[in-house]
This record gives sequence, C-alpha cells and structure tokens, in this order.
Amino acid sequence: MRVRDLGLVPYHEAAAIQLAALEDVAGGGEEALFLLEHPPVVTLGKQGGAEFLHVSEAQLNGRGIELVRTRRGGKITCHFPGQLVAYPILRIERRPGGVRRFFADMEEAVIRTAAAFGISSRRREGFPGVWTDSGKLCSMGVAVRHFVTYHGLALNVGEDVSLFDAMSPCGIADARATSLSLEAGRTISVKEVKDVLAREFRARFAHSALAADQAADR
Repeated sequence: MRVRDLGLVPYHEAAAIQLAALEDVAGGGEEALFLLEHPPVVTLGKQGGAEFLHVSEAQLNGRGIELVRTRRGGKITCHFPGQLVAYPILRIERRPGGVRRFFADMEEAVIRTAAAFGISSRRREGFPGVWTDSGKLCSMGVAVRHFVTYHGLALNVGEDVSLFDAMSPCGIADARATSLSLEAGRTISVKEVKDVLAREFRARFAHSALAADQAADR
C-alpha cells in the first residue's frame, strides 16, 4: 500500500484524485492510502442527512462552507483543518469478511492510533466509527466501485470541532464531537497523527491482504 500525504485539499479535488486511483487499483495497480485535510465542508451521504443540519445551506455558504452531496454511505458529517482524513483505495473483493471486516479494520486502526496518544476509545454497536466517553472521535463512510473502496474516515485531531455544532453528527441527535487534543488535554498536531495512522493502517490491511492471497492460493 502506497501512502500519499496530500496536505490541505478541497473536497472535490480529493474526490477526483480518489476516482483516478480507484480506476488504477481496479486495473491491478498498487493500493493506496491518501492522508489529507479539507477546508471546511459539510457532506451528506447516500442516506441523506440534510434534516440533521441545524443551519441553512445559505448560512453555511455565507461562512465559506460548502455543502456537498456524496456517494459514500452514512449521513451528515463535516471536514475542516485540524481533522485528519484518510481515504483508503483498496481491493475488497477477496478480503475475508467483506465490507463489515473492512470497517472493523479501519476502526481498529483508529483505536490503536488513539491509544498511541494515551487515549482510550471504542466502537459503538450500530454506529460505525470510533467513540470515547466524551463523544465521537472518528466518523466513517465508504463507497465501493469495481470492488474497490473509496471515501473512508475522518479523525478529529485539533481542539476546534465547532463545525459539528451546525449538525447532529451522523444523524445521531445526542451525539457530540470530541478530538484527540480535547481527550488528551494538550495540543496534538495532524502531522503527529499521520505517521501513526499510516502505520496502523498498514498493520491491519497488510494482514487482510495476506489472508486474501492465502485464500486465493487454496
């Protein structure tokens, strides 16, 4: 898996990069993990979620925040500088466990990343993503095309998660957002987290890829 740090990238530009990589991977190219941040943007998934937005689209636009409808699973979420976004472009056809295992592996990578910074986090039954006692630490939503994944996860890192105040995150009325910095009680940078998350992704998904190869050989 090649890991590319894209820096700060507008949402639509990152979507085009993902689709180009997806076609390459579907054609036999090397799998990829893109790590990046987005300028402020609110996104809706295939299940909608506009009803969970607490402000109008015009109000968002007045703050320089775009509202984007996407093809990923899930409902409403947002992205902003200080949040680490990871887009894995991975072949899923032969991976044991399919999409369910894919989500579990992503959650495990985030849980282990948080633990590296002294933060205890966990899954929440029925709600994809990673949580702490304080709130939602990481949102997840994926799409699959040609048996290759795209979209992925958004891990809150910095102290400012105020954009989530404009919505009910993931359509959960009582959900609150938290971050690695808020949980740790100190400033943690996105740069610090990138290497750790990349390492944990490689550990989880290299294992899945090996299992797939072994199953294909039998």
